[in-house]
Amino acid sequence: MKDYELHKRQYVVAGVAIAIVAIYIVRLFTLQIMSDDYKKNADSNAFLKKVEFPSRGNIYDRNNNILVYNQPSYDIMVIVNEQRSRLDTLELCKALNITREYFVKRMKDIQDRSKNPGYSSFTQQLFMSQLSDQEFSVFQEKAYKFPGFYIQRRSIRQYEYPNAALLLGDVAEVSPADIEEDDYYQPGDYIGKIGIERSYEKELRGIKGTQILLRDNYGRIQGSYRNGEFNTKPVPGKALVLGIDIKLQQLGERLLEGKLGSIVAIEPATGEVLCMVSSPSYDPRMMIGRQRGKNHMALQKDPLRPLLNRAIMGQYPPGSTFKTSQALTFLTEEIIDSTTRYPCHRGFVTRGMHVGCHGHPSPLNLIPAIGTSCNGFFCWGLYHMLNNKEKYGTLQAAMDVWRDYMVSMGFGYKLGIDLPGEKRGMIPNGTYYDKAFKRNWNALGVISISIGQGEVTLTPLQIANLGATIANRGWYITPHVVKSIEDQPIDTLYQKKKYTMASRQAYDLVVRGMRRAVTGGTCRSANRRDYEVCGKTGTAQNRGRDHSVFMGFAPMKDPQIAIAVYVENGGFGATFGVPIGSLMMEQYIKGELSEGSKRQAARIQSQHIKYGTKDR
Repeated sequence: MKDYELHKRQYVVAGVAIAIVAIYIVRLFTLQIMSDDYKKNADSNAFLKKVEFPSRGNIYDRNNNILVYNQPSYDIMVIVNEQRSRLDTLELCKALNITREYFVKRMKDIQDRSKNPGYSSFTQQLFMSQLSDQEFSVFQEKAYKFPGFYIQRRSIRQYEYPNAALLLGDVAEVSPADIEEDDYYQPGDYIGKIGIERSYEKELRGIKGTQILLRDNYGRIQGSYRNGEFNTKPVPGKALVLGIDIKLQQLGERLLEGKLGSIVAIEPATGEVLCMVSSPSYDPRMMIGRQRGKNHMALQKDPLRPLLNRAIMGQYPPGSTFKTSQALTFLTEEIIDSTTRYPCHRGFVTRGMHVGCHGHPSPLNLIPAIGTSCNGFFCWGLYHMLNNKEKYGTLQAAMDVWRDYMVSMGFGYKLGIDLPGEKRGMIPNGTYYDKAFKRNWNALGVISISIGQGEVTLTPLQIANLGATIANRGWYITPHVVKSIEDQPIDTLYQKKKYTMASRQAYDLVVRGMRRAVTGGTCRSANRRDYEVCGKTGTAQNRGRDHSVFMGFAPMKDPQIAIAVYVENGGFGATFGVPIGSLMMEQYIKGELSEGSKRQAARIQSQHIKYGTKDR
């Protein structure tokens, strides 16, 4: 019996011993094979893998004036695993001019994986960014006292001019979403946030380099590992040349001082954006340095919304500038011809409907109708198109044909400009009105769309593109800000012509009408002796004072610039739209303003419009 119990105990002891050995083997396998914690620890003791950041690509205007470049900056990086208990926190805080509370909070945030998903205690983490030269010098003198803390040389953006902030964009620290979306980025990296900096981020950012440094057992740098055999050099980002003329941009921003609105100018032959003004704006240099967050918050809270790029995000009624698109449609669809005359009894009057108009001779045909901006003529044109059942069959079918013309001209959808945030505007169709009015609608109920009111909205960019399309007599190239990329072609989207549904003959007649508007119509103040201007005013109805709108191009026979001006609550198109558009065209075509034009520009600059802040 005793022998049996002893024999049984031997099995138990052997089983326990085997279990213990098995546990050790599994644990060793986990530590050495499945986990790289020890490897990371060993590597971090022996090596320092230092990222070398590339210089970001410079940005130039069309005349090779530098707009955005780089200047030196310094970040403080920390490797949490290397911090020693002997770290003098108070002296570190003093060297960096920060409080102990900031230090504690920052270290906590760095190690919080919900805020810093790429965190590792063995790799460099951003502790403090964008030190000035003076701050860098103070810290560098005492850096040896702060184990685990390193200086990382970087560069930050600098802006040559206080202009074009929303167009150029800015650069800031990556968000967790940016890191998750693209493994190029690590916590503390910078990325373009808006504008060109965002849409051309991959071209501008370059490629990171790596430097592997060898350390002794005290953590001191002993030089490059194996003489730099495994180092890689950073590749600088590509330079961009924009279509922007910075002098034209500056003039546009001056002219819109104290006003809400936008100016967009396009070179018709290429689709290159010559200027893109959104007012109010701000100095892009506000977004540099550690004050960026504070300044950005102040801009966000501003009720006049300076962070809204009205040129591509503002969706406005185009007013009478839209009549040109109606003329093109009616002519091509043979609803009218050059001799068709419609009455205007101080507006469009039929069956109890009255759409007002200012006084002018009546009846009249297309060219003087464009010149005088006759509401009655274009209301009659749409009325006859939508009610032409012999040609279209149904009201809905006629409405859809109308919509197709508008879409072919670049309305109702995003044009595809190389900037983030573009809005599409609104062009209704038959289905829209069927839903809105439960199939109980007619031509009179939607007649206001013929004069750019009602449900129709466009962006200033779309209005400028309309001007470019008319200047080209029927085609446009998708508007784009970037003219060229260093050692790389631009997207083919910005090289191909897009033709509208309207005929060449229709465009020729509309050009004559726009010329009539300048020589003897609503755009008379834009008329010049040295080159022929074509234009169209717009007075867009609004809940408050009307918006002042102008769309035009020059010279008539060899167009160099097409432009749209939109001034919120500016009144008649001739009040602000026409003079601003005329000055902008003169600046671009002639290269400078005459003395008389300079005085006019100063007067417009000084005229501020008082705005309420509700709903803005």
